[in-house]
Amino acid sequence: MGGDHGPQVTLPACRQFLDSHPEARLLLVGRPDALRALAHERAQVVAASEVVGMDDAIEVALRKKKDSSMRVAIQQVKDGAAQAAVSAGNTGALMAIARYLLKTLDGIDRPAIATQIPNAKGGATTVLDLGANVDCTAEHLLQFGVMGSALVSALTGDPRPTVGLLNIGEEAIKGSEEIKRAGELLREAASRGDLNFVGNVEGNDIFKGAADIVVCDGFVGNVALKTIEGLASMIGGFMKEEFSRNIFTKMAAIVAYPVLSALKRRMDHRRYNGAALLGLRGLVFKSHGSADALAFEQALARAYDAARNDLLERVRTQVVRAAPLLAAADVPPDTATASPATR
Repeated sequence: MGGDHGPQVTLPACRQFLDSHPEARLLLVGRPDALRALAHERAQVVAASEVVGMDDAIEVALRKKKDSSMRVAIQQVKDGAAQAAVSAGNTGALMAIARYLLKTLDGIDRPAIATQIPNAKGGATTVLDLGANVDCTAEHLLQFGVMGSALVSALTGDPRPTVGLLNIGEEAIKGSEEIKRAGELLREAASRGDLNFVGNVEGNDIFKGAADIVVCDGFVGNVALKTIEGLASMIGGFMKEEFSRNIFTKMAAIVAYPVLSALKRRMDHRRYNGAALLGLRGLVFKSHGSADALAFEQALARAYDAARNDLLERVRTQVVRAAPLLAAADVPPDTATASPATR
């Protein structure tokens, strides 16, 4: 029911998804009268009388709208009726409700939003966090690296994907004190075999594919994501504008069209829609609020692949393996050697 467009986009997307995934089933959560338009043998309506608005405060969504489609959908995951929940609704509300109902995995302080960004190698770079946590400690960034590794392993089959730390330079001495400490923790994780950390990466390395996973705080990650989406829109606008000018620009545009078209397709954020909320005791995926049918279908497919490839269990296993390091990292540096009586 959520997002900018609601059922007029989500229902066509659901139909396309079911047609291309013959083994999948969907629970359509929301107001039955709005969802009956999708009559499909593998789609079942689950009634919810309320909808979380895109401008609703988190408190309203969490405490006052207890029969919202968002909350009922996540409850399906908690109860085991569904393996994953997908929503295009209010991001803050989705994170708050998911965290309240599902709780976080042992060893994880904060869930993170992770999504894929196309890179020059023909694949995608997974970036997290993308806005769930504006301020992050070094320990949080370490946790993001552990969870991101599990996500990429589940989706690609690569047992040791590379992890990079987003910074203002490649040198270990650069960045804030928190970033430098995060680098130390990630290098220690690499020495223990818990992560395949390749060091600091810069913003342009996301597009180069210098690392399979890039970890950063939610403020930086969200700015990067919106910049990429703006770039894709700019390319599309440029192509349209050049074709509408005089004969010479039209001829130039025709010559450049195959290259620009391929670039536009590679940069099309709709094809990478569907961000995982990692660190929860259940799978929840966030679709872009303005997603069209193609984009929302991609989010459904991403959630389906994550469930089919046991992402939740992979994240849990990775966190358990890294538990000693995560526990040690939670001890502040100035108290790590203090006696128990002075801690």
